[in-house]
Amino acid sequence: MSTPTQEAVGRTATMSDAMVEAVAHEMRADEEVFYMGEDVADYGGIFDSTTGLLDEFGRDRVMDVPISETAYLGAAVGAAQAGMRPIAELMFVDFFGVAMDQIYNQMAKNTYMSGGSFSVPMVLTTAVGGTYNDAAQHSQTLYGTFAHLPGMKVVVPSTAYDAKGLMHNAIRDDDPVVYMFHKRLMGIGWMPAPDGPKTPVPEEDYTIPFGKADVKRQGDDVTVVTLGLHVHRALDAAETLADEGVDAEVIDLRTLKPLDRETVLESVRKTGRLVVVDEDYQSYGLTGEIISSVAEADLDALEAVERVAVPDVPIPYSRPMEDAVIPGAEDVAEAVRSVGK
Repeated sequence: MSTPTQEAVGRTATMSDAMVEAVAHEMRADEEVFYMGEDVADYGGIFDSTTGLLDEFGRDRVMDVPISETAYLGAAVGAAQAGMRPIAELMFVDFFGVAMDQIYNQMAKNTYMSGGSFSVPMVLTTAVGGTYNDAAQHSQTLYGTFAHLPGMKVVVPSTAYDAKGLMHNAIRDDDPVVYMFHKRLMGIGWMPAPDGPKTPVPEEDYTIPFGKADVKRQGDDVTVVTLGLHVHRALDAAETLADEGVDAEVIDLRTLKPLDRETVLESVRKTGRLVVVDEDYQSYGLTGEIISSVAEADLDALEAVERVAVPDVPIPYSRPMEDAVIPGAEDVAEAVRSVGK
């Protein structure tokens, strides 16, 4: 199936609308696809991730569940192993701890543990990220926590176009996929999004392959690698830097597992300078993984490097303190300046 481009599309959509459109298409095409989670039916998802699905598909296929992440994620794993294609929403990624066995030991490993006797074709959707003063138990991204574990694919869209194509691919995949959407990018009324994530979105279905990063901005001086909300902050920083004569290339990873190391390496071989930006904690995370990948593959290509991430502290409730720990566009710009031109 060919993938339509954004340039040929006349309409735009928010990221939440694009996700719902993909889910609805797959539910129409395959009656084994269903959606379950807390407040996903009547409420439509607290981040508008399921708006309108209940009206079209009814309660047998769009199900509110009790507040027991272990129970309903376990049910989703079982349904997937029985041949269905569940989409289970974890309202906040921060809640994964209460269902860690179901996610870490069952969802991720059952295909391997069964010797390939069955697959687990389920999608775990979950809201990530801060910037809206919801404190330490509702504001993490935890990208590294999920990408660290073998057995799952991990998706992080930054635009509506990518969100739809990646969702189609996630639902059709025979392996478990963790689909992490940033609340700030969804386009919901009470949490304004930056301009970037609302993009042209084709009406027809299309897929975006996993493990293929997207160069969101071409540049020759510095490579900036990031994902999710910080794609847009990096692009803002790049525009500021352009006025200073610095031409930054911005790479949106789009998927963490599999990870497109080749696109990053190709860019660094061109620019010689690397800045990695992450909204997750700095230690043992994405920044270290990207930098070590480049160093292992071609150390001579790397002239200077910097990483920008959340320091190893819980996300503060206080607005100024939260702003201080979550990297902003100016933090990205300063890191780029520090690696020189």
